[in-house]
Amino acid sequence: MPRLRLVTFNIAHGRGLNPIQGTTSQRQLRVNLRQIAALLERLAPDVVALQEIDERSRWSGNFDHLDYLRVHTRFAHSVFGINNRRAGLLNLCYGNAVLSRHAIRAVETVVFGTRRMGEKGFLYVELDVAGQCLPLVNLHLHFSSRAQRLRQLERLLAWLKEKHRLHGKTWAVPPIVCGDFNNPRTRDDATASLLSHLSDYGDYSLYPRSGLTFPSPLPQRALDFIFVPEGCAVVRCEIVRSMLSDHRPVALEFEF
Repeated sequence: MPRLRLVTFNIAHGRGLNPIQGTTSQRQLRVNLRQIAALLERLAPDVVALQEIDERSRWSGNFDHLDYLRVHTRFAHSVFGINNRRAGLLNLCYGNAVLSRHAIRAVETVVFGTRRMGEKGFLYVELDVAGQCLPLVNLHLHFSSRAQRLRQLERLLAWLKEKHRLHGKTWAVPPIVCGDFNNPRTRDDATASLLSHLSDYGDYSLYPRSGLTFPSPLPQRALDFIFVPEGCAVVRCEIVRSMLSDHRPVALEFEF
């Protein structure tokens, strides 16, 4: 039975705890990313789902953060899901990404809106784990509007329904869904809504079961989650104490 370790982590564009985007030097950004790489090496995940990661953005040093992390963590496979592209003076390019020690069979990026800045979305990948197809959704929802978050979940669920119709027979288990859900101070928001709708695909469980992930120095909100489908046996889940971003990462070990 394959055993995997998954980490989901919003890395805040590599700026660390600096609250002002665009004021962190390229040198400090590289230092921050090397520290994130060292944390990932210590956690030893098989798969990492990253949010708020930049490809080449002027406000984040104008270099590829995913490639930099891949080199410093020795992951064999990586893929970007860009949600925002804006050329010109700002030169923005960022979104979600996945690092994996397993081959990535298929990739799809869905962006929730059409603006060139500030949009959220999700990255879907299919991982080849010991010859089995493990589907994963890396999701980032709207930060301030519950109505927006629920509309974004409707888009995700409609997309999943069609994906299941076309490719569900190839999956070893239904998709794992993880990421930054941007809940308010209560969990009775996007996470509760998604959990109820995922029952269409089986018996899902929500992790971590307790604990807070944001802001990382003194957490007050639970924003970062992993939805685990029936067929995955969870061995261990932890919120990792870290101040390398304004979010704390969540690590989950499971068998499927």
